[in-house]
Amino acid sequence: MLRPIRTLAAAAAALALVSACNSASTDGSSPKAPGAATGNSRGVSADSIKVGGIVSMTSAGGYSKKDTDLGAKARYLRANAEGGINGRKIDYLGAEDDGQDPAKNLAAARKLVQQDKVFAVAPMSSVTFSGADFLEQEKVPTFGWGTLPAFCGPRHIYGFNGCLVPAPGGTINQTWPEGIGQILGGAQGKSVAIIANDSDAGKFGIRTFQQGFSSAGFKVSYAKASVPATAVPSDWSAYVKEILAANDGKAPDAVVSVMQTPNNIGLFTALKRSGYRGLLSDPTDYDPGLLAKDATKQALDGVHVLLQFQPFESTDPKMAQFKADIKAAAGGQEVPLSMHMLTGYMSADLFLAIAQKAGKDLTVESFQAAAQGFSDTGTLVGDRAEPKGQKDSFGCGALVQLKNGAYEVSVPFKCHEPIPFK
Repeated sequence: MLRPIRTLAAAAAALALVSACNSASTDGSSPKAPGAATGNSRGVSADSIKVGGIVSMTSAGGYSKKDTDLGAKARYLRANAEGGINGRKIDYLGAEDDGQDPAKNLAAARKLVQQDKVFAVAPMSSVTFSGADFLEQEKVPTFGWGTLPAFCGPRHIYGFNGCLVPAPGGTINQTWPEGIGQILGGAQGKSVAIIANDSDAGKFGIRTFQQGFSSAGFKVSYAKASVPATAVPSDWSAYVKEILAANDGKAPDAVVSVMQTPNNIGLFTALKRSGYRGLLSDPTDYDPGLLAKDATKQALDGVHVLLQFQPFESTDPKMAQFKADIKAAAGGQEVPLSMHMLTGYMSADLFLAIAQKAGKDLTVESFQAAAQGFSDTGTLVGDRAEPKGQKDSFGCGALVQLKNGAYEVSVPFKCHEPIPFK
């Protein structure tokens, strides 16, 4: 029931809803709370569940997360092929493009709720999430990659691998420092430099990973959110000079970038040209599409990339299922896999798992009740549990290295005990 195919029942249900500026509905007698429709089940008809997405399909810098939409579509297609969720098919409207623009992100959230009347937003994948407060107010179950603070705490917003940006009282996923420590033969006596964009997310990332690497035994010799968030620098020499002298006048053993691909290419290229021979790592550059260009492939060669899911190179049967689902959604064509695809896929997967548990009488209330006691094991992101995931990460991950034009697993997928965030 993916667009453009629609059922008359879904259309009738949509027409039966009346929206106000805050998306509250009325039944002709009394106002209802945000998120309410007939039976508090906005977007749910007798045979369908309406779902939309918000994804940075485009951006000013050319960076795109468009594959997130394909990943979600792949998971919904399989769910529908298997009979849907408790007899209802998923009516996936596709993803709205927010262009990494906060105003567009909020506008997309409003459109999906007020105009399209979705039951849920899955996936939500962007570096900005200005629509979070609106979606929470409207009680819209929302799923995405928990790399932004909005995924940590709100009752209706879920990270597919938990909360990765915790508040005090939460925990920090230790996959990255533990994995790099393993590659370096131990963290004791080793130093690390951490660099991020000058943004709220970048500053929080510095705070989080500085604590995580220190807890693992590293000396954090440099930790700055200093790179402009609005444009990729054309000259990286000042950053490189600081980093190479950060470890008491010497270079650190590892440089960790908490930035996106265009920044990583610039920084890592400049570090290599300076003669740096230490370990380079980031959390974003696991994308076979990056290997299509020689310059990109060369810039990222040797870089260890943090994953918070099973690598595509895994022999896990669930990875084989993921690959088959992506191929089916791509019309039977083989397409390069990307972490964005898996972000969309697993966002959809968590939504579907909770919706299935909610039963035939699907409402916001029944969905939330099901989430409160939800758990499963052995997924592509490890063991999942809610509401634990709204405060803590699921604690699992791996590292892969780009080497000679191909990705290799440098640290196998494993779950680590998280540490308290202070």
